[in-house]
Amino acid sequence: MRRGVVSLIAAAALALSACTAAAGTANPSTTPSPAAKTSGSASSATSNLLASSSGSTYDPSTDPLVQAVKRVAPAVVNITTRTQPVSSIFGGGSSGRDVGTGFIVRSDGVIVTNYHVIEGAVSIKVTLPAPDARSFTGRVIGSDSQHDLAVVKVDATGLPTVSLGNSSKLVLGERVIALGYALALPGGPTVTSGIVSSLDRTIQVQDAGGGTGVQAISRTYEDALQTDAAINPGNSGGPLVDLNGAVVGIDSAGTEQAQNIGFAIAIDAAKPVIQQAILHPSAAVAYLGVTSETVTRGVAAQFGPPVTRGALVVGVAPGGPAEKSGISQGDVIVRFDGKAIATSEFLGRLIQRHRPGDRVAVVVAASGGGQRTITVTLGTRPGP
Repeated sequence: MRRGVVSLIAAAALALSACTAAAGTANPSTTPSPAAKTSGSASSATSNLLASSSGSTYDPSTDPLVQAVKRVAPAVVNITTRTQPVSSIFGGGSSGRDVGTGFIVRSDGVIVTNYHVIEGAVSIKVTLPAPDARSFTGRVIGSDSQHDLAVVKVDATGLPTVSLGNSSKLVLGERVIALGYALALPGGPTVTSGIVSSLDRTIQVQDAGGGTGVQAISRTYEDALQTDAAINPGNSGGPLVDLNGAVVGIDSAGTEQAQNIGFAIAIDAAKPVIQQAILHPSAAVAYLGVTSETVTRGVAAQFGPPVTRGALVVGVAPGGPAEKSGISQGDVIVRFDGKAIATSEFLGRLIQRHRPGDRVAVVVAASGGGQRTITVTLGTRPGP
């Protein structure tokens, strides 16, 4: 599983020790306590406690932390991705579903998150917090994999947004708030608070990678912000905000070796990537939703495809255009848009010549024998 992104299954594995720790600590003595002997004293103590509570002067409407959360929370989104399975032809594997966080920076659906949140994704689902709770299909319009940044676009208007602050003006000890979908828990984003513990950490993080063909890499975060606000799996890509509700960092990494240490990408370092994606968004790329291998003598000898030329389908993206049209792993694509397919690379080039939404005739040789022609409506490739 990728660092900072949590499996939906793991979200249920919460310990109950906090609920049961007090069960074995009762005093075994049978002698009643003074309070238990006199019911009038207990009643008086309860009345005093209630009176003290009702007389509290705390007003949430004047608490800057509460008000900052109110401003930011509606724009903090859940990002759920699916990764393409590795075909059982090559030794097994299955598709996965991962959860991260993002935040909306433009009302027309521009969202910032970590690159490792969307890495290897064959589908990106963006869900707004309640009470809106709408979901959208996203695609990456800009990214910087080495610095772990990605900008996602959804087709929507009038969305709530956050403002970007100035991380260069932060000071040690300043109070900050982290928001994100920690541990994929239902019920909206988790809110944690703390202080800025350091302003200029340089850390290396080994990213596990994700999806078919995604190789693990080591990323270096320079001038990273360190905070003791809790940052857990699922928080990745969420905002670290100041008490004015302005984003000063992007929550990116926690540590299992020490407590109360988390790291965020300083927002000033991320602004150029965000601005570039907004001004020059990556063009939508056509997408078939298969992983394929050229049928060679070695492949033919090992897997016995039904033909000796073509692109052997070794993986099918869940819910992708190929799967929807009936193409399965083990099939061999022999013609695409009227052109004979000799290699997997040639198939990829032909797909890229098209646009999302194009309808294309695909001839496949089925693993069980025989050929058939399928009309496929190409989709939009979600990830970079």
